Amino acid sequence: MQRNFNFTKFFRIALISAIFINGYAPIAQTQWHQWGGPNRNFTAESVQLNTDWPEDGPKRLWNHELGDGNSAIVFDDDVLYTMYRRNDDEIIIALNAQNGEILWEHTHHAPLWPKFNSGYGPGPHGTPLVVDDYVYTVGVRADLLCLNKKTGEAIWSHDLRKEFGAKPTDRGYSSSAIAYKGMLILPVGGKRGHGVMAFDLRDGHVIWKSQNFGSTFSSPIIINVDGQDQLVIFEGKLVAGFDPETGKLLWKHPHRTKYDINASTPVWGEGNLLFISSAYDAGSRVLHLAQNNGKTSVKEMWFSRKMKIQHGTAVRIGDTIYGSSGDSGPAFLMGANAETGEMTAKQRGFAKANVLAVGNKLIVLDEDGELAIVTATPDGFDIHAKAQVLTTRAWTVPTLVGTTLYLRDRKEIVALDLSP
Repeated sequence: MQRNFNFTKFFRIALISAIFINGYAPIAQTQWHQWGGPNRNFTAESVQLNTDWPEDGPKRLWNHELGDGNSAIVFDDDVLYTMYRRNDDEIIIALNAQNGEILWEHTHHAPLWPKFNSGYGPGPHGTPLVVDDYVYTVGVRADLLCLNKKTGEAIWSHDLRKEFGAKPTDRGYSSSAIAYKGMLILPVGGKRGHGVMAFDLRDGHVIWKSQNFGSTFSSPIIINVDGQDQLVIFEGKLVAGFDPETGKLLWKHPHRTKYDINASTPVWGEGNLLFISSAYDAGSRVLHLAQNNGKTSVKEMWFSRKMKIQHGTAVRIGDTIYGSSGDSGPAFLMGANAETGEMTAKQRGFAKANVLAVGNKLIVLDEDGELAIVTATPDGFDIHAKAQVLTTRAWTVPTLVGTTLYLRDRKEIVALDLSP
């Protein structure tokens, strides 16, 4: 008896065989819902990346013109969200991740005040946060918005200045909120206990408030210290830990700079080590945190002025912390031993940069729009590929989803193909 040939089944088997013969399989798309990526540590899923670039860089899938802003790009179910400025308005935009098509825009009137320092750009500086069906944003005027992520419709909002006394710096509000157990938590920077606040994600009502901390450029993270979740806030004069459920202050440690500006995001890693770094005549330090009799002990492991991360990102790979060190002068890619503070690697050739870790490699995007892929080791950096991909000031950290890299500067958003 003759059997019918199942061409569809044959094609599937042939395709699967070809994939595994060639040594790779398609990479599942990873959600990127917040500042810093899936784990808020600027570390992407380890994937094989193409480093054989033509002179003008990796393949450009699409680009879309934007207005000014440093807001990073988040990814949720094939949709990208970011923010930009158009005249006196701030725009929250949703784009199709495959082709850059605009899905919706939400316009929020946000004129800059007379003493606003636009030398660092008019913003917005904060990054959207996606939780379930909603996207949350904070603009330079400290206006907190909750929008429907499908339509851009406003659900609830708070004017943090008028309602809670927030005082954004002369460069505007810059911190990116974090979600924790049904709460939206962010540094507000107000008196009367409004330094740090938690709001209900559903309706925006205040759950707790704590301290009289001033405004900060840095974004909060959640860490776990010997079984206890802690909220870390890097404020203008110090770094502090809170109980994220109640807002109770658990510990604090000084970190002073010339202008009370701490802008980089702390890095938490193995050994209960917390890394913080600033420019402005400051430097880097690592704190060891531990639980003793229900209290958190804080021990400073080291301090060094050799590594000064101004507002870019830092990552930890193994026992080494990597970042772009520099203030108003030259910048260097640097590596520092997390436990000892020994500076183990230094690389010239980049302007001030953001870094993203992918396995033992770094994706480096400097402020001049030059992109590179670099293998980072404690002893040095091996540059595999480097190209000019953006044309204006690029202070936004890249977003990597699978092998698609999303970048932006103050002019456009770009999607690049890094597949091998």
